[in-house]
Amino acid sequence: EVQLVESGGGLVRPGGSLRLSCAASGFIFRNYIMSWVRQAPGKGIEWISGISNGAENTWYSDSVKGRFTISRDNAKNRLYLQLNSLKTEDTARYYCVRTEGLVQSGRGPRGQGTQVTVSS
Repeated sequence: EVQLVESGGGLVRPGGSLRLSCAASGFIFRNYIMSWVRQAPGKGIEWISGISNGAENTWYSDSVKGRFTISRDNAKNRLYLQLNSLKTEDTARYYCVRTEGLVQSGRGPRGQGTQVTVSS
């Protein structure tokens, strides 16, 4: 059974930083492209970042490019997202995704998510 458990969210002021983590189990982590998606209140799922199996390639949406950094540790079955220069519009629930299909689709099993709230 695929299990993805996100952590690291919280309340942060604009301009602040957070590091999200996703613990993966139930599948061979190093075999999969992984992604992060988010859902803001009242809005749909937004794909924001992806990383290839061996971390050779990373992809970002325009909304987070230059501010967020995705990474992974295949030895620990962990996916990370470093969030810098946070804006109020980054407020959302963040999910890690075992990517299926196109990376930018955001499709695939995901966890319960971790809440990020950016507010002064």
